[in-house]
Amino acid sequence: MSSVVQELIVELGERSYPIRIGDSLLGRSNLNEWVAGDRVMIVTNTTVAPLYLAQTRASFPGKVTDTVVLPDGEAYKNWETLNLIFDDLLQHQHSRKTTLVALGGGVVGDMTGFAAACYQRGVAFIQIPTTLLSQVDSSVGGKTGINHPLGKNMIGAFHQPAGVLIDTDTLQTLPPREVSAGLAEVIKYGLIRDPEFLGWLEEHVEELVGLDPAALTEAIYRSCLCKADVVAQDEREGGLRAILNLGHTFGHAIETHAGYGNWLHGEAVGAGMLMAVDLSVRLGWLSLQDQERARSLIIRAGLPEAPPRDMTPDRFMSLMAVDKKNVDGALRLVLLQRIGGATVTSEFAGAALNETLMAFCR
Repeated sequence: MSSVVQELIVELGERSYPIRIGDSLLGRSNLNEWVAGDRVMIVTNTTVAPLYLAQTRASFPGKVTDTVVLPDGEAYKNWETLNLIFDDLLQHQHSRKTTLVALGGGVVGDMTGFAAACYQRGVAFIQIPTTLLSQVDSSVGGKTGINHPLGKNMIGAFHQPAGVLIDTDTLQTLPPREVSAGLAEVIKYGLIRDPEFLGWLEEHVEELVGLDPAALTEAIYRSCLCKADVVAQDEREGGLRAILNLGHTFGHAIETHAGYGNWLHGEAVGAGMLMAVDLSVRLGWLSLQDQERARSLIIRAGLPEAPPRDMTPDRFMSLMAVDKKNVDGALRLVLLQRIGGATVTSEFAGAALNETLMAFCR
């Protein structure tokens, strides 16, 4: 067991909160300092509960702790499942002083945060992410929500957690496909903001795929550092924060087309980032060498390099029209003007976008 715990702060004034990263944290952490009152409701799912629920309950000594266990999977990120959380909160008579705890991946974190934002008009919550993707992305920044059949994450709220606890030991039980999905978001930070980190990833991606503890801790810390910096500057995605969505407009279209859960979020983002890179090349911003760097890293991380074979350019365009970044009907995409330099723009040639879609829709 390592004794090293890395901590950073998401700087949001009176709503600032810590992110703690290390191994064996669930077994040795007292999280009562993040609890608003005397009661805790842990929200988890059928996969994570047998693995980490007992350790999590022990992290709140002396508190009255209830639990709701949700079905596992992106397909359940909807109103019906969200209401299971509200049902338990009401049946156990939880008040405004309760604290919700999200124990699981991005689906659990998004739904728990949304429930916390809504229950009695807002209660505290804590993030304990157990997947790589949720540790480096969805648990940080306060975005919460559920999916709609017509679009991913279209219903939600901004609601910041009281704290984020990242125990890297939880990654040892992840299936390889989930590890790769998380690496898509890690690679994203190198592409949009940190060329030096991208170079580090090129040297260490096989160690990350193999779940090397030291490499994982470094990658998670640097990813969270990047996201925390962006969120501190633009909490509600009025401008800069949108760069965190590199590949996501293409990726969300893939997820919606395939049916939520059939493609993992990170898999869709991986393919989506390569589409965004391809368009950036066609606009003259990136070189073919830059494109090959991105493609090679995506493949080495175990991610798909193309969307589902039955997707068409028209299908992409219809699904991308329902995107939160769009303004007044204009499609806005996150593209790369250089490695480490992302931009959010609607100023691109429609012909270039069509060429990218044609190239990837086979």
